[in-house]
Amino acid sequence: MVNVTKILAGALIAAALVLGLFAWTLSRRPVQPSPLARVAPTAQVTFPVVVAARRLPAGQAIGTDALRIERLPVRPSGTFGQTELLAKRVPLADIEPGTPVFDVQLSSGFAEQVEPGQRAVAVRVDDASAVGERVRPGNFVDVFLTLKRESGGADAHSEITRSQARLLLSRVRVLAYGDSLPGGGNPGERAVHSRTAVLAVPTAEVDRLALADSAGHLLLALRNPRDDEIADPKWFAQPGAGSASSGRADPTPSSLAAAGVTLSALSGSEGTRAAQPAVRHAGGAGERQIEVIRGGRAETLAY
Repeated sequence: MVNVTKILAGALIAAALVLGLFAWTLSRRPVQPSPLARVAPTAQVTFPVVVAARRLPAGQAIGTDALRIERLPVRPSGTFGQTELLAKRVPLADIEPGTPVFDVQLSSGFAEQVEPGQRAVAVRVDDASAVGERVRPGNFVDVFLTLKRESGGADAHSEITRSQARLLLSRVRVLAYGDSLPGGGNPGERAVHSRTAVLAVPTAEVDRLALADSAGHLLLALRNPRDDEIADPKWFAQPGAGSASSGRADPTPSSLAAAGVTLSALSGSEGTRAAQPAVRHAGGAGERQIEVIRGGRAETLAY
């Protein structure tokens, strides 16, 4: 019995040694992560940003070939994600290659609305001259001019000898009206007491519009955008040229409006004066006469 006990004790000691050796062997091996514990690395999020492919000079329109798209980890505020959004925009300062293009580096959106060959010009308006404040940016208008004869208009040196009204500019686009800008605010809201309208005017017509605004009264006539009729420049009344319609056939309505009408012609006094015979007064050979015009009436006085 004692021998059996000794044998069992020796077997247990041997088993303990084997298990200890096995445990030591396991501790020497690197720990392999469990498949469940393996986590795929997170992909880095990038954003498309438009950068300059080459140097962009100030004051020159940007071509699409001068831009490229780079993916950055962040999108800076004020940058663009598509090159098409920058086509024909003009930098205010030089932009170096590889630099993101910011909106503040480009000319304002309002200036971009002015077509080449045009200028943005502000004119004075009021409720009556601006279609009851119903003019909105993007509308097309005709600009009419009214002139009142100067006191002493019978004098040959007077610049305005006859009161008249005429079409000055035909089919002009409205860029802004009062505080209203394209795309800003509710287009249905009515502007309150606007005093200026900004028009897109051909460069060659700016001086005429400026002179008309300072010397006379301008009236904006709203027109349908589908109406593309414009006045023939040959019909515009010229100072001292008389009737602009003489010798020209088949005028359009806008051309007739451009020819203008004088107050004397509107009242009919112009034809009446032309039909009246010359007034002769009895007197000596040295008698002198002067023609006096009051309103639409003309009379000759001797002195």
